[in-house]
Amino acid sequence: MLALNVAFTDTPRGLPLAERLADLAVDALIDEADLSPKPALVDRRSSGAHKDLHLGLMHASALSLWPAFREMAEVAIQIGEIGQPLREAIGRIGREGEAAMMRTTDGVNTHRGAIWALGLLVTAAALDPSDLTPAGLGLRAGCLALIEDRNQVSNTQSHGAEVARQYGAMGAREQAQMGFPAVIQTGLPQLKRSRAARHGEQNARLDALLAIMTELSDTCVLYRAGEQGLLAMQQGAQRVLDVGGSASLSGRRALHDLDQQLLGLNASPGGAADLLAACLFIDCLEPALGDQARTL
Repeated sequence: MLALNVAFTDTPRGLPLAERLADLAVDALIDEADLSPKPALVDRRSSGAHKDLHLGLMHASALSLWPAFREMAEVAIQIGEIGQPLREAIGRIGREGEAAMMRTTDGVNTHRGAIWALGLLVTAAALDPSDLTPAGLGLRAGCLALIEDRNQVSNTQSHGAEVARQYGAMGAREQAQMGFPAVIQTGLPQLKRSRAARHGEQNARLDALLAIMTELSDTCVLYRAGEQGLLAMQQGAQRVLDVGGSASLSGRRALHDLDQQLLGLNASPGGAADLLAACLFIDCLEPALGDQARTL
């Protein structure tokens, strides 16, 4: 077990740490959903490549997960160390959160992958709010993800399992176990580069999404459109960045072309969208909770 010393205090806004972390996780999901124009994803323009999703449903789904995120943070504070008890506690809470999400959406999978990614990161932040660095969060989340949840029923019929068998692709579980490299090594650096270049916040976030798409073996795309769809996503996203990113005219044209290509393939990069939400969550932690971290 990896022991961590944790002191529970209220945040500067007067809310308990667990509630603030849940707020920030839900905010990240809503910000990801609202970001436009995203290629073949639900946004303020359309439902992308999805016939069963829309922006209002994404918002409702995100809000339904607030109690689960809060409870994950609370149990992390209570247990205080990475090990089997914490892993199985957050696994149980995650499954209960997924059930609540499915009730809200009438059975539509809106945020299953995000529950896993953001749940681990919320837990990692609650374990040691004095270290909210991307590297620290990734290390703690990865260590937790590597522990087997003995109560998890293996679903060999899931889309992710099917894609793993067919293509040998790593999915959300492996991303987490490696400490979210697509977020920490790719998405966050691009977000900061685009901000430094004064591309504007929305364009910087779009560029971060595109950077994640260039490298990710997105199992959502593989399931819907196979290797052809994955290659189209990765190469198309790289082209947008190569010609100047989403803040440039050439980049916007390339982004429009990528959107149309992925729509034609019915390929929606939902895995990349989940990791963008994780990226936005990590990015906001130190600004939002930094005062609290300095008091520990």
